[in-house]
Amino acid sequence: MTMTTTTEMTLNPETTVGELVVEQPNRSRLFEELRIDYCCGGRKPLRQVCEEKGLALEDVLARLEQLPTESQQSSHSTVAELTLGALIDHIVDEHHAYLRRELPRLDGMIRKVARVHGEKDHRLVTLPVVFAALIAELGDHLAKEERILFPAIRRLESGDPEDTCFASVGQPIQVMLAEHDSAGHTVEEMRRLTEGFNPPTWACNTYRAMLDGLRELEADLHQHIHEENNILFPRALEREQTV
Repeated sequence: MTMTTTTEMTLNPETTVGELVVEQPNRSRLFEELRIDYCCGGRKPLRQVCEEKGLALEDVLARLEQLPTESQQSSHSTVAELTLGALIDHIVDEHHAYLRRELPRLDGMIRKVARVHGEKDHRLVTLPVVFAALIAELGDHLAKEERILFPAIRRLESGDPEDTCFASVGQPIQVMLAEHDSAGHTVEEMRRLTEGFNPPTWACNTYRAMLDGLRELEADLHQHIHEENNILFPRALEREQTV
């Protein structure tokens, strides 16, 4: 059986990169490869992103059109179809739980690598400081989402919103968007400090495992922020207009 591909449809270069991933989640893999930010920067049209990164738009469109439409059969392929409450459950159970599990583990590894190899590579001394800031930022961020924003969105979905400390759900959403941008900048700094999470030839197994964990953390954060910025938040704001 021949796999159906997106060559049967025409991609609009004015579509935002976030919308492109919402339409077909496996496009995120190509965007990761090309270092195209589809989460925090997901509101930019593909044409603009290609211009900013010096990528040939025609080449990117051609590669997108070659992607099989049914190549990704994970839970991410149906995220856009979930109800608001189910989408929140997915985000908390998958992404928030992942962060609470991985951040402490990676923190220990980063501190160990910095202690053992910091004299050989002084950038490793900075990495624990940057990572500690990310832990503090994300810890506060997750708490605000779970205690304030997500319950408000659930009430919107139920059609019975209660009085809150904000006039519109758009107010806490704007705060979360800004914090997503900040977390993205922090992860980008970690990528810079580790030369793209690539180990030097002399790296020990712990060093290599640390970089692998950071690379996985970056990918999960990209998916996490994409699902909130480009799916959950727009749908919550749309729902608010009907209540």
